Order: sequence, then structure tokens, then C-alpha cells
Amino acid sequence: MGNPRVVEVDSSGLRWIKSSASNANGGECVEIAFDRDSVQVRDSKDRQGSRLRFSAAGWDALVDSVRAGT
Repeated sequence: MGNPRVVEVDSSGLRWIKSSASNANGGECVEIAFDRDSVQVRDSKDRQGSRLRFSAAGWDALVDSVRAGT
């Protein structure tokens, strides 16, 4: 995975990032933002739509699971 890049700073100050390995042509991408209490995830094609919110521990568990292929 390439280095993440900031794609937007929203009105609440969240800095949304997307991996530089993501498809530049608007493919199937998600963007993430870290705040003090959580990690938020949104669809890059629907930035105003629903968001998933994970605790730091929940995010770490998700990332570990994805890396392990489980």
C-alpha cells in the first residue's frame, strides 16, 4: 500500500485520507479519518453518505483480521 494522502478536511476538522494505491479514476475506495476517540470510514463516491465508526481497539482488530485474511 502506498502512502496515504489527504483528500479533504471537512467542516468538523476531520482529515480524510485515502491510500495513494487507490484507483485515481474513482474506483471502489474508502476514505478514513482519525479523531481522538475513533476511526471513521466512508465511501469515496458518497462522501456525504453513511459512515462507519470504530473505536481504536475495534479498528485495530479489523485491520489485524484483514491482514490475516480472516
